[in-house]
Amino acid sequence: MTILRPRVAVFAPEQVEAVVADAIRGLETVGFFVENRPALDLLRQAGISLDGQRAFPSEGQVRTALATAPSRILVHDRDGKPALDLGGDTVHFDPGSAALHVLDPVTRRRRPPLTADLAHLAWISESCRHIAGASTALVPSDVPEVLGDRWRLLVALLHGRKPIATGTFQKDGFAVMHRLLATVRGSEAALREQPLAVFDCCPTPPLKWSDLTCQALLDCARTGVPAELVSMPLGGVTSPVTVREMIVQHCAESLSGVLIHQLAAPGSPIIWGGSPAAVDMRHGTTPMGAVETMLVDVGNAQVGQLLRLPTHAYMGMSDAKGLDFQCGLESGFGALLGALAGINLIAGPGMLDFETTQSLEKLLLDNEVCGMALRAVQGVSERSAGEAVDLIRQVVEQGSFLAHPHTRAHYREELLIPGRVLDRGSCGDWETTGGPDAWASAQAEVQRILGRGNPAPPDEALQRELLAIMTSECHRLGFPGLPVNPLA
Repeated sequence: MTILRPRVAVFAPEQVEAVVADAIRGLETVGFFVENRPALDLLRQAGISLDGQRAFPSEGQVRTALATAPSRILVHDRDGKPALDLGGDTVHFDPGSAALHVLDPVTRRRRPPLTADLAHLAWISESCRHIAGASTALVPSDVPEVLGDRWRLLVALLHGRKPIATGTFQKDGFAVMHRLLATVRGSEAALREQPLAVFDCCPTPPLKWSDLTCQALLDCARTGVPAELVSMPLGGVTSPVTVREMIVQHCAESLSGVLIHQLAAPGSPIIWGGSPAAVDMRHGTTPMGAVETMLVDVGNAQVGQLLRLPTHAYMGMSDAKGLDFQCGLESGFGALLGALAGINLIAGPGMLDFETTQSLEKLLLDNEVCGMALRAVQGVSERSAGEAVDLIRQVVEQGSFLAHPHTRAHYREELLIPGRVLDRGSCGDWETTGGPDAWASAQAEVQRILGRGNPAPPDEALQRELLAIMTSECHRLGFPGLPVNPLA
């Protein structure tokens, strides 16, 4: 049985190759700036041409690094089960991160998030069957900033099973975050074999690696934790305004990351991703819901696919401030384009307001968006091929197929059945229930899920180990103990 997978692309194959060629030529002639001293030493030892802190790799050196990077990465959940198969054209979704605000369901305005909000978001993520990953999606305001990166990971591990997209805010954060992950997995060797998290590593446009993000890249490579490149060119501000040239710069920055990463540990897992944005010059904003932003993401995914690397993008989010028409338009359009492009890991569900705000209600609604996008890429099945004429004859004769064995056999595998937050009932039924809009339906479902409590707590022994690690870290940093209860 052959099923044609629906696809979208912005380049022909030869055009993708031309983008890569331009990016490599840019690295050879413009180079990239590196703040991190260990990375500079690594580049120097590998024979990369340096002018101060600017590196100028040759095409051969870039190609050699690409050749050692794996084309497929399996990320496992907390229980050790494969959850994210990153490679080829498989598609998975995870909540976007790391938002500085949460959308309050009562005031419908953003506010600073608390640890409890991050825990609750993990509960919602756990309930979303079309969202395969979790993330440290909020930055809690009730813990000291110096603890932020490791605290977010602790909360995610205590409140969910799904693999986690995360990242460091401080150079000393990686060690304790790695220890938390290894404790869950049982050992550092087991974590290397069955990764539980991916770490974002973000170059600074144009063509620069800060000390912090470069160190994260090195730490990921040497421990075998999958690194996720997140290049962020801003069209017309920190990159050329034209879509193709944005993709070229995106490619050059990502290639520089692959080079550093693979020099540190050849064969370590790395993901070709990003969070670019077309800039709205009228407001000075970076719209993630702009169609041009999505075109850059699709084009960049084609580049990653040509290079045989797992791919990632920030899509399926909105720049709206609430759950309105704009929110649905931008989120649905982005999720569907990302899925049709075959992007392996799409981060964005739940996000609003230029990637600054997370909403539990939107995350539930986006779960339905993701489900529809995933169903779309399945295409049209030929499971009943050869039966069409007989089936049509029978429906003509019977007048209805409601009780027909063919309907009973294929209904649930052919049609995606939505959850509680989408309304497919009659108008009369809708009026009987008070005529709720999408926001009200999602709010009610959030409360129902939260009312059940933590759906996936780790066993008590593991909880104690994780809390002991964080308590020790708090003492190391001069705090008397945990700032708040991460289990509440």
